[in-house]
Amino acid sequence: MTKLDQEALQELSSLWERGTDFLGSQVAILGGAMSWVSERCLVSAISNAGGFGVIACGAMDPALLEAEIIATQAMTSKPFGVNLITMHPQLNELIEVCLRLNVKHIVLAGGVPTGAAIKRIKDGGAQVVAFAPALVLAKRLMKMGADALVIEGAEAGGHVGPVSLTVLAQEILPIIREVPVFVAGGLGRGDAILSYLEMGASGAQLGTVFAAATESQAHENFKKAFVRAAARDAIASVQIDDSFPVIPVRALSNQATKDFMRHQAAMIQKYQNQEISKEDAQLDIEHFWAGALRRAVKDGDVENGSVMAGQSVGMVKEILPVADIIQNLVKQAVDALVARRQRIKHSSSN
Repeated sequence: MTKLDQEALQELSSLWERGTDFLGSQVAILGGAMSWVSERCLVSAISNAGGFGVIACGAMDPALLEAEIIATQAMTSKPFGVNLITMHPQLNELIEVCLRLNVKHIVLAGGVPTGAAIKRIKDGGAQVVAFAPALVLAKRLMKMGADALVIEGAEAGGHVGPVSLTVLAQEILPIIREVPVFVAGGLGRGDAILSYLEMGASGAQLGTVFAAATESQAHENFKKAFVRAAARDAIASVQIDDSFPVIPVRALSNQATKDFMRHQAAMIQKYQNQEISKEDAQLDIEHFWAGALRRAVKDGDVENGSVMAGQSVGMVKEILPVADIIQNLVKQAVDALVARRQRIKHSSSN
């Protein structure tokens, strides 16, 4: 690198220093926790490349999570975290597994965590990362003891909220300064990450760009679907009845997308015919995607499975090693800083 590049790299390091200090990583880039994808191979690869890998616990029971953590620890000596779903029926046991195995960062997702869960994690010596889809919730989570926040826009893959990252960042980053805030949703380039760092973010979480990485254990059909897709192909699922609220799921449009619409209609009809309770109908609708995701990721059925992807999928042009992906992101951010300095220099010389 030239001297100017080194200066830009140092500037980037300073911009996300709060994030790297919090995570214990070289760069403040977290791997988004993706069920069936974010396991030992991908997580360790992200951490070994200087980022911060995060295991997606999903529906794992405590024994499976313990085995996954131990296997990941055997593949990397670098820090990594574990993402736990707050609605998991064995959440307390999963927390204990993480604490016993010395996991220092626990991400609580899929709902607002309880104060008791946050307290247990902190009392056990780990730090809590929570998702804040709105400013009011960000303030509430800080009061509850969250050590860091992730603000994830609707551009992300999987279960998403209603607000774009562009808006969330403007609402939250100028206000929340007490804890590190990581941005997520639709991020695929380092210069975009840089823009949020300059707004006050401490780092970024990316999932889609890593899902099709060389080290990802997802089926080759799943990865190829990412490479083929355009941003507009990653669409959010549609709710067909206001009395049966559905958390939108962003995935590549395919037969499963159409099947989900029919599934909703079928369950609602069963409820209206008094064949099942409203609670059971709602639960059945929510469970649709669990099996569908596994079919796509593990079995490679990208037409009838759920190919969950964020809108940044349009920037996934090839299957690359994780280290190359992270290096590209850093280079893009550094190049943007260099280009800005050159513009300023040119402007001041005129």
